[in-house]
Amino acid sequence: MPAEVLRFLRPTAGDVVVDCTLGGGGHAEIVLPCLRPGGRLIGLDVDGGELARTTDRLRGLGFGPDVFTPVHGDFRGLPNALAGAGVSAVQGVFVDLGVSSMQAASPARGFSYKVPGPLDMRFDPTRDETAADLLARSTETDLEAMLAAHADEPHAALIASLLKRAPLPTTQALERRVRLGLAGALPGIGKPALKTSVRRTFQALRIAVNDELAALDALLAFVPHVLAPGGRLVVLTFHSGEDRRVKQAYRAGARAGLFAAVSRTVTRSSKDETRANRRASSAKLRWAIRAR
Repeated sequence: MPAEVLRFLRPTAGDVVVDCTLGGGGHAEIVLPCLRPGGRLIGLDVDGGELARTTDRLRGLGFGPDVFTPVHGDFRGLPNALAGAGVSAVQGVFVDLGVSSMQAASPARGFSYKVPGPLDMRFDPTRDETAADLLARSTETDLEAMLAAHADEPHAALIASLLKRAPLPTTQALERRVRLGLAGALPGIGKPALKTSVRRTFQALRIAVNDELAALDALLAFVPHVLAPGGRLVVLTFHSGEDRRVKQAYRAGARAGLFAAVSRTVTRSSKDETRANRRASSAKLRWAIRAR
């Protein structure tokens, strides 16, 4: 949603903008030219390898240290990132939640069952616990609650029991366990529903491994206090748990007088983009403007 992000973020020359989820730098690449002259983009990413690759790419496009500052860390590191950059207030903050395309496409990262790989799912590979580790230590009750909270999965109890039958070291082993287990226990379930439950299981595990919702909550609590008057916050979410948190935080900020205006409805990707990129079909954009 590049056009939509620019429309609601409105970066202009001289602004300081934070991209909290730098990823491959797709959004940063379109924001950075708008900040010249005199502006600056601070890009955070919890994945150190991806951060280094994207930094090299953006440097190659001519965005030097004067305009682009990379920072290794998740949302909770934003206060330290701004302090380290000598910045007290910013004109824009952008967040694009979920897994990046490069992470999802790498078999070794274990985010997708479409190719065989270890059941890892860590955004930051230096963290200790993988998805396989989390499954091993969690109880069936823990997993049921995780599937319900992180994916709204209607078959959470059944899937949780399937996940605890034996260790699951690979992405494809997890996919087969859920797909075949549900098909055997629920003869009437169709292929689309099976696929959706598999996708939800991977989503719930990824969120739990990376503690994504706690990081998002911390960011939403902190951001209003670093936005300059009239500054803008734009968040792209990809599932209902994220979107609920953003909507509730915006409403709370508006009631407290922190936000002068917030989006009442979500903005979705265009039909053309959705056709070209299936991931865009689940994206929801919400914006908020800091009170003056």
